[in-house]
This record gives sequence, C-alpha cells and structure tokens, in this order.
Amino acid sequence: MSELGVAARRSRWWVEALTIVWLCWLYDAITNLAPLRLHAALAHAQGVLDVERALHIDPELSLDRWLAGHHTLGLVISDYYDNAHFVVTLGLLGWLWWRRADIYRPLRNSLVVVNLLAFIVFWRFPVAPPRMLPGFTDVVATTHAIGSWHTGALASHANELAAMPSLHIAWAAWCVLAVWKATTRAWVRALAAAHACATGLAVIATGNHFVLDLVAGLGALAVSVVLAQRMEAAWAQRARLRGRGATARA
Repeated sequence: MSELGVAARRSRWWVEALTIVWLCWLYDAITNLAPLRLHAALAHAQGVLDVERALHIDPELSLDRWLAGHHTLGLVISDYYDNAHFVVTLGLLGWLWWRRADIYRPLRNSLVVVNLLAFIVFWRFPVAPPRMLPGFTDVVATTHAIGSWHTGALASHANELAAMPSLHIAWAAWCVLAVWKATTRAWVRALAAAHACATGLAVIATGNHFVLDLVAGLGALAVSVVLAQRMEAAWAQRARLRGRGATARA
C-alpha cells in the first residue's frame, strides 16, 4: 500500500475514544488539586489584570458589567460559551475522522498537544478567571445558562482555576485551522472565523478569561501545530525507511 493510502486510512474509533478518556482523566487529576491552589490562583489572576492595565489592554471589567446589564443577551452569549466550545470542536473532529482521514491525524495530534500544554500550565501556574475577582459578575451563573459549569451538578467537575491559557480560544482557533485545511468554500471558512471571534468575545464578556489568556491560548496552539507537524514528519520518515528496508529484503 502507498504512503498516501496508509495516511488516508481511518484510525480505529476506540483509539480515538481512549485518547479522549485519557485527556479527561488528566484534566480531572489536575482539577482535584484546585482547592489547594485557590490563594495562588487569585494572586496570579490579579497579577495578570495588573499587567493588562499597565499595557492598556484590559476590557474585561467594562465588557462584563455591560453584559451583566443585558440579561437576554447575556443568556445567549453564556449558552454559546458553555456549549459551542464542545459541540463545534468535537463535532468537527468527528467529521474529520469520518470524512477527511487524509488530514485528520496531524490535526488531531495538534488538538491533543495543545490540551497537554495547557494542562501543564494549569498544574504549575493556576490562574483564576476574572469573575472570581472583586467587581466582576459571573454572567454565566447569574443568567442560569444551559450547561453552566458554574452552577449545579457540573460545577464539581470543572476546574475553575484554569483560565490561562484559554482552551476556549485555542479550540476555536483550531477549528478555523481545520476548516481552512478541509475546504476552500468561503462561507464555511467565514463561519469558522466567526465562531472564533464570537468565542473570544464570549469568554471575556462573561468574566471567564483575560485578554492575555487568549494570547496564551493562541500561542499554545501555534506551538502544538509545530510539534504535530514534526511528529508527522518523523512518522513519515520512519515509514519510508521501513518501505526501503522491505524493498531491499525482497
């Protein structure tokens, strides 16, 4: 079989499922440390806000107060924040696995790596979201958004000290990258870009991320894409060497 045929072969579904389960297990293990790190996470959050104020890139409080005063809009944006993050990303990942096996693996690997990079930061440098600082409103909680991580049974499973880097913007930007590779249709690409922009606005206005969290999330994704490309190149090199070895033996 040619290298192209091997690359285009769809991976086994249970391997993909195990990868997701493993990432969830790692996230949960880090979440269990959160109660021990609240004081440090709040101090780090205040430090991030102080840096933003010094740089004059601190729209979080203004946007949060504005959105808190518009209940219906706050509910819509909060529901988008809560649900689009998972629905869009995992839906696109599943579609790529099913329909575009030729580009799936490096994209899947970059998504896995960006999560691993974020988990390391969550573990070593916990940062509380703006909504946990004085003066901010937890818009998602006050609007009682569907699927809220901040109220109800789901709250016990959410890591609330994982603001930096923002996986919300990292996943949304990953969706843009994946769509750009998967299609040349302008309207589909525009929807992907709109999703990323809406996600960025939502996470800041609801008080869940700082601007610098978004910058860190995009940086983490850029690093993960480079690492995934190098992994893919290394695997392709090994495949070529195995193919040459088999030819020589024949």
